[in-house]
Amino acid sequence: MTGDTAVRLALPSHTVRSRLIVVVRAASADDYDGVLDTLLDAGVRSVELTLTTPGTLERLPALVARHGDAIDLGVGTVVDAAQLSRAVDAGAGYLVTPVTSPALVAQAVAAGVAIVPGGLTPTELFSSWSAGASAVKVFPAGQVTPDYVKDLRGPFPEIDVVPSGGVDLEGAAAWLRAGAVAVSVGGPLLGDALRGGDRGALRARAEAFVDVCAGGAR
Repeated sequence: MTGDTAVRLALPSHTVRSRLIVVVRAASADDYDGVLDTLLDAGVRSVELTLTTPGTLERLPALVARHGDAIDLGVGTVVDAAQLSRAVDAGAGYLVTPVTSPALVAQAVAAGVAIVPGGLTPTELFSSWSAGASAVKVFPAGQVTPDYVKDLRGPFPEIDVVPSGGVDLEGAAAWLRAGAVAVSVGGPLLGDALRGGDRGALRARAEAFVDVCAGGAR
């Protein structure tokens, strides 16, 4: 048993249903529009825009106004309280951090926004979960196998896991079969799309991930 008594917000509905979060880390927020249009056309319904991309928070309100009914737009790489506050104010549908910080979890819950904090060890992941995280991000997921979900659920049977980092198409299917609530995918799906790559190829890759995460590979 976890002994969990924290307030826990659900992940946004599109993210829950699609079981796929696409992480878009660009050179500039000006690069988001065309890629987001293609992802949306391919059936992607949850995108994490990262704070390592210059201009993300300035661009976010317009993106939410344009796409917010059709897609969950989260903000990732949040590492401190000021960034979290600005992301909430800009309209983030959910928050993602690469770190374990119960204080950030508490701040997000108080603001009414779902948060998925990162960690790798059982202690880190349970610390975030017991603080009220909506799910925990196993990061970098490439350092463990999908069986890690089963291992975590031995002592923590209710924990919701989202692997991130190096998750390719085959890995996405394996993690979901193992019990992950969603997968977080970047480079294996985006490829060279943010460097001028072919949008048709991007759409094909995105459609393949959408199909796998919807259960097409089962």
